[in-house]
Amino acid sequence: MVELSTLRVFLVAAEEKNFSQAARRLNMSQSAVSQNIQSMERVYNVELFQRHGRSVILSEIGEALLPMARDVLRAARLMEDSIRDVKNEIGGELLIGCSTSAGKYLMPALLSMFQLEYPAVHPRVKVMGREGVYDRLYNQVIPFGVSSKHFDHRDLECTPLFEDQIFLIVPINHPWAAYGHALPDDLLDQKIIMREELSGTCETVMQGLKSYGITPDMLNVTMELGNPEAIEMAVERGVGIAFVSEMVAARGLAFGRIKKVELQGLNLQRTVHMARHIHYPFTRAQNRFWDFAKAQHDKLNTEIWDSLVNFSTIS
Repeated sequence: MVELSTLRVFLVAAEEKNFSQAARRLNMSQSAVSQNIQSMERVYNVELFQRHGRSVILSEIGEALLPMARDVLRAARLMEDSIRDVKNEIGGELLIGCSTSAGKYLMPALLSMFQLEYPAVHPRVKVMGREGVYDRLYNQVIPFGVSSKHFDHRDLECTPLFEDQIFLIVPINHPWAAYGHALPDDLLDQKIIMREELSGTCETVMQGLKSYGITPDMLNVTMELGNPEAIEMAVERGVGIAFVSEMVAARGLAFGRIKKVELQGLNLQRTVHMARHIHYPFTRAQNRFWDFAKAQHDKLNTEIWDSLVNFSTIS
């Protein structure tokens, strides 16, 4: 019989596709992860993973066992939840998949507010791209996903969580910095740093510029970066100008390292959503978090902006 702890190691290793990363996530040594996997393989006399250097992929048998392992661990969590119910406690793990900006800035503020009411809950935020959030939600790997994209699927329920503004930022010595305003057509003569094409920020910006007849091929994109903080740092160093989330821009603006520029007639705003799979077997803590998050919609903009600015000024 395989222990639940061994099944969890198998599940995390399958999700990470790397024993070293699985070990860090589990707070174990890499050798301990390997030993757990090997013990499970011995019990069933099968090969669960195919090793390729530092990375691993599930074997055909491993793929078949993965959903069953998830079901067993979910049942165990629900049993623990039932025991907590008898003791009138709300606790357990709270796993959330988030797109980059939301995961790094939005969730810490929301989860800190939630833990004030439910200190026995242990949140874990996994940052990934929007498509990764969708895939894991659809396959019921994670209970919640936070993204700037509204997922249109009959089995996925979405609720608005946060209204995010996209700012145009420039270096402090840029000609636009003093005036603080420009026209959309002025972008055509500028070196621009952009997020990757599939990011929510890039999608929002290009949709807004499309109304002014500006298409991606008309822009002088001097650099494309997948990390929003790296984009903000590149702007600080004078590499170019860029569009970033207000959450990303807050620290640089507070320190006076960048300037915000308004583009006449252009208001770039996107809604950050939280989503869940309606058939996922939710624990009481997960249900409480869903209701809590929905109730915080009107407070989150003020809470997060204030916390970012306060952190910036005391750092």
